[in-house]
Amino acid sequence: MNDNEQLYQERIVALAKAKTGAGKLTSPTRTARRDNPLCGDRVTIDVRLDDDGRIAEIAHQVRGCLLCQASAAALSSVAVGRDKAGVAELRHDAERAIGREAGDPHEPFTAFAPVRAYKSRHECVLLPIEALQDAVAGASEG
Repeated sequence: MNDNEQLYQERIVALAKAKTGAGKLTSPTRTARRDNPLCGDRVTIDVRLDDDGRIAEIAHQVRGCLLCQASAAALSSVAVGRDKAGVAELRHDAERAIGREAGDPHEPFTAFAPVRAYKSRHECVLLPIEALQDAVAGASEG
């Protein structure tokens, strides 16, 4: 099995193909963009927050690798209903999945376990989460 076959496991490919949350919101409360200058990945996250600061709706646009696309889709599948602290917990799950934190990740981030061995690809998984953290914290990219 070559490196790409080991890295792009079936679950990661399925997440990317599902494109959960892909697109734009017509009236987002906040939008944030993150770029990875090393690989060229770019993620834009739109969120509509409810009155309690919880995510009511999310959409993402990804120009990037399969890992970045899969991460954005995984994130979108579990982000609705979460506030800033809940988004931070999702980041911890992703960090656990790629081996940067101790402990077992929750679904859907367990799919990213094969990325552990590829430190140069960790940022591809984390970029959508960083954009979402910016969005819920109020950092904006019009």
